[in-house]
Amino acid sequence: MTVKLSYDKSTDSLYIELRPLPAKRTRELQEDVNIDLGEDGQPVGYDVQHASAKRDLIMSIILESEPSVAAE
Repeated sequence: MTVKLSYDKSTDSLYIELRPLPAKRTRELQEDVNIDLGEDGQPVGYDVQHASAKRDLIMSIILESEPSVAAE
Protein backbone atom coordinates (compact mmCIF):
# COMPACT_ATOMS: atom_id res chain seq x y z
CA MET A 1 0.00 0.00 0.00
CA THR A 2 1.31 3.44 -0.89
CA VAL A 3 0.54 6.19 1.60
CA LYS A 4 0.29 9.70 0.18
CA LEU A 5 0.84 12.71 2.44
CA SER A 6 -0.44 16.22 1.70
CA TYR A 7 0.69 18.92 4.13
CA ASP A 8 -0.50 22.53 4.20
CA LYS A 9 2.02 24.56 6.17
CA SER A 10 -0.21 27.66 6.34
CA THR A 11 -2.88 25.75 8.29
CA ASP A 12 -0.63 23.04 9.81
CA SER A 13 -2.96 20.39 8.41
CA LEU A 14 -2.02 16.99 7.05
CA TYR A 15 -4.05 14.58 4.94
CA ILE A 16 -2.88 10.97 4.97
CA GLU A 17 -4.33 9.18 1.96
CA LEU A 18 -4.39 5.41 2.37
CA ARG A 19 -6.45 4.56 -0.71
CA PRO A 20 -7.26 6.81 -3.70
CA LEU A 21 -11.02 6.42 -3.27
CA PRO A 22 -13.77 8.91 -2.44
CA ALA A 23 -14.88 9.21 1.16
CA LYS A 24 -18.47 8.20 1.82
CA ARG A 25 -18.42 9.00 5.53
CA THR A 26 -16.22 10.91 7.97
CA ARG A 27 -15.84 10.18 11.68
CA GLU A 28 -14.06 12.18 14.35
CA LEU A 29 -11.47 10.01 16.10
CA GLN A 30 -10.36 12.69 18.51
CA GLU A 31 -10.22 16.46 18.56
CA ASP A 32 -8.69 17.69 15.28
CA VAL A 33 -8.40 14.17 13.81
CA ASN A 34 -10.97 12.79 11.37
CA ILE A 35 -11.01 9.53 9.46
CA ASP A 36 -12.55 9.25 6.01
CA LEU A 37 -14.23 5.92 5.24
CA GLY A 38 -14.89 4.48 1.82
CA GLU A 39 -17.99 2.76 0.48
CA ASP A 40 -16.75 -0.49 2.03
CA GLY A 41 -16.42 1.09 5.50
CA GLN A 42 -12.62 0.85 5.44
CA PRO A 43 -10.36 3.90 5.92
CA VAL A 44 -9.38 5.89 2.85
CA GLY A 45 -7.62 8.71 4.71
CA TYR A 46 -7.04 10.76 7.81
CA ASP A 47 -7.35 14.54 8.19
CA VAL A 48 -5.09 15.83 10.97
CA GLN A 49 -5.30 19.46 12.10
CA HIS A 50 -2.44 20.98 14.14
CA ALA A 51 -0.31 18.20 12.68
CA SER A 52 3.02 19.47 14.01
CA ALA A 53 1.77 18.74 17.55
CA LYS A 54 0.63 15.20 16.66
CA ARG A 55 3.78 13.54 15.33
CA ASP A 56 3.42 10.35 17.38
CA LEU A 57 -0.17 9.87 16.21
CA ILE A 58 0.82 10.49 12.59
CA MET A 59 3.64 7.96 12.76
CA SER A 60 1.35 5.34 14.27
CA ILE A 61 -1.20 5.87 11.47
CA ILE A 62 1.47 5.55 8.79
CA LEU A 63 3.14 2.52 10.35
CA GLU A 64 -0.16 0.72 10.93
CA SER A 65 -1.14 1.22 7.28
CA GLU A 66 2.04 -0.43 5.96
CA PRO A 67 1.67 -4.13 5.17
CA SER A 68 3.60 -6.53 7.33
CA VAL A 69 6.61 -8.17 5.73
CA ALA A 70 6.98 -11.86 6.47
CA ALA A 71 10.39 -12.92 7.73
CA GLU A 72 12.07 -15.53 5.59
